[in-house]
Amino acid sequence: MNAQRCIKSCTECHQVCLRTLAHLLPQTTKRIDPALLDTLLDCAEICHASASFMLRGSQYGSHVCAVCATICENCAAACERLGDDLQLQLCAETCRSCAASCREMLAEAA
Repeated sequence: MNAQRCIKSCTECHQVCLRTLAHLLPQTTKRIDPALLDTLLDCAEICHASASFMLRGSQYGSHVCAVCATICENCAAACERLGDDLQLQLCAETCRSCAASCREMLAEAA
């Protein structure tokens, strides 16, 4: 896989997680699980960091990419548990795609 595609995937996931968070915040009176909000923030931040590490060609890029894949998978699962919201569905799909991109980068680096 091309590193540029993985960077693009991480950047897109960062943006979608932040949009999903903004979408959910007004709904906090509906008892949105605070753990989901934390997971969205964690995912957005690790995706941003992963893209940054890859852009710089950091020697630690593969380590960050591995963590990114794990957090993205966890975020996707958390979003899927709520199921019926279109933004959450989009977020889950985007997170799964990003996790796959990171795993492909790791396989190529090995």
